[in-house]
Amino acid sequence: MEPWKQCAQWLIHCKVLPANHRVTWDSAQVFDLAQTLRDGVLLCQLLNNLRAHSINLKEINLRPQMSQFLCLKNIRTFLTACCETFGMRKSELFEAFDLFDVRDFGKVIETLSRLSRTPIALATGIRPFPTEESVSDEDIYKGLPDLIDETHVEDEEGLYDCVYGEDEGGEVYEDLMKAEEAHEPKCPENDIRSCCLAEIKQTEEKYTETLESIEKYFMAPLKRFLTAAELDSVFINIPELVKVHRNLMQEIHDSIVNKNDQNLYQVFINYKERLVIYGQYCSGVESAISSLDNISKTKEDVKLKLEECSKRANNGKFTLRDLLVVPMQRVLKYHLLLQELVKHTTDPMEKANLKLALDAMKDLAQYVNEVKRDNETLREIKQFQLSIENLNQPVLLFGRPQGDGEIRITTLDKHTKQERHIFLFDLAVIVCKRKGDNYEMKEIIDLQQYKIANNPTTDKENKKWSYGFYLIHTQGQNGLEFYCKTKDLKKKWLEQFEMALSNIRPDYADSNFHEFKMHTFNRVTSCKVCLMLLRGTFYQGYLCFKCGARAHKECLGRVDNCGRLNSAEQGTLKPLEKRTNGLRRSPRQVDPGLPKMQVIKNYTGAPPPALHEGPPLHIQAGDTVELLRGDAHSLFWQGRNLASGEVGFFPSDAVKPCPCVPKPVDYSCQPWYAGPMERLQAETELINRVQ
Repeated sequence: MEPWKQCAQWLIHCKVLPANHRVTWDSAQVFDLAQTLRDGVLLCQLLNNLRAHSINLKEINLRPQMSQFLCLKNIRTFLTACCETFGMRKSELFEAFDLFDVRDFGKVIETLSRLSRTPIALATGIRPFPTEESVSDEDIYKGLPDLIDETHVEDEEGLYDCVYGEDEGGEVYEDLMKAEEAHEPKCPENDIRSCCLAEIKQTEEKYTETLESIEKYFMAPLKRFLTAAELDSVFINIPELVKVHRNLMQEIHDSIVNKNDQNLYQVFINYKERLVIYGQYCSGVESAISSLDNISKTKEDVKLKLEECSKRANNGKFTLRDLLVVPMQRVLKYHLLLQELVKHTTDPMEKANLKLALDAMKDLAQYVNEVKRDNETLREIKQFQLSIENLNQPVLLFGRPQGDGEIRITTLDKHTKQERHIFLFDLAVIVCKRKGDNYEMKEIIDLQQYKIANNPTTDKENKKWSYGFYLIHTQGQNGLEFYCKTKDLKKKWLEQFEMALSNIRPDYADSNFHEFKMHTFNRVTSCKVCLMLLRGTFYQGYLCFKCGARAHKECLGRVDNCGRLNSAEQGTLKPLEKRTNGLRRSPRQVDPGLPKMQVIKNYTGAPPPALHEGPPLHIQAGDTVELLRGDAHSLFWQGRNLASGEVGFFPSDAVKPCPCVPKPVDYSCQPWYAGPMERLQAETELINRVQ
């Protein structure tokens, strides 16, 4: 058997690949294994399977989506752990590009073979590879780089289940809920609706009890052993969840027991916005478990205390690690419970009302998932920031990442192609030159100034780096031409650029006289059209800078006519600068129509505005600030300090409207004006006049 097939079998025995993975099929080729491993995710999981916690999952990107930057980072994390934890020599390891570009997949197989023979791997009892009867297969690796370039990557979502652990805690949750059911009388089989109501009530009671147990039996006793920062990192916002669910449990009980569930739908609708705090919890639970593991490893007294707490809480059946995953399971169950209740409700009015509650809980689940995803994206953005030299602006200002990779660029007035690595975001392209494992920033292209166009004349079959498209400047300045390695990569880049440009200039952005732009909302906000939440943590939706309306991208075409009232009355202020969070094109003259604010307290940058907003504006009491952008719901506004001319963000409570001082009027040119005089003198002058 060829070494690559033996490698695949070894990975299956290590529980990294499922036993029925396509690498085991009769039609399988070495390409299938190379494609499966080249994002580095499963290699990192392999090390954790051979020795628990060899790699902190926070350090890897679980969904790199074939981003070259993220895949290479995963592969390098794997290679570092091979040296530091498994004692392998650098000479035994492949290089990151040997796998990502499959330049030398034979070397990758050789490294994994040596890994299978390390003492740690042998201690698992899994047989190493290759065996003596293996057949040489060097020739089959030669065509892999071309094959990888020409083949579209298929998503294998199920493959990563062992890594994500998204179902982790599911069994614990079910056990906790069943423990309550054992003491409850069974529902009659002919009344499924009553069973649904009973399940909603009982599981909420049991879940609230579980939250209280975490706070009482784990959090409180550990306060003497952990620092405040450690407590926050492990328990996140458990105390807030306890408060919300005590009230929710009481209202659900009252509705079902005392009000014949007539207002149950309203209870869930009312609690939707209070339950958005699960976004914070679900985003932090992975880090919380990782922190807990690290603390337990380094502090023996904490480890012993945790065992004692577990015995007191539930006779040792569930550890704190088990229980921390339960809230994530619960918040994603509400819409399923209501779905079942709707199904077995026959009264038309009740059914319609419960569907409203169901929509609210579906909206909540989507919001929580999107916040969790955004927090993963923010971690990726932080890694980009740390790896790009000469980059002085926060990457977060440029929106969500759309893709990155190698490309060749030329300006339209030159013909020399430059090899570059580009990072594409919604609002900008960061053009870099590769510098070892890092990147040097060469240019930032503001996509708000460009449009995209295909250049089919460059496409030449079987000739690499000949597939081009244009980035054309909308004001007639010099444009750019990008060249891709293959036809498939060109198609992918065109799609990603089109997505970014459609986020900047969506259809219907100016329909019905509106002026919608992508916007980050600092507080939980709902769409004006569908009334559903704007999801995520940054650039959640669109804000009209004339009237303050908020909407999802897909709802823009259905927003009513723009109110076009005075912007301050609408809670939103029109921006002076035509900019979107960091890409500034500011006119020099002051707009006399913009509101002026008087500073009532000093602000020197603490607390800072969110990274995605921009730099702080230093202001002192008595200064006058010209307001450029503000939102009645925002903690920070953007303005220009008229004393210094600087532009930045400041707390909205640090200013008040300037008092309205009437402009003095000059009457000296009027024929009836006699000049300033006392009242008595004026009366004497006037008394002799007829009129």
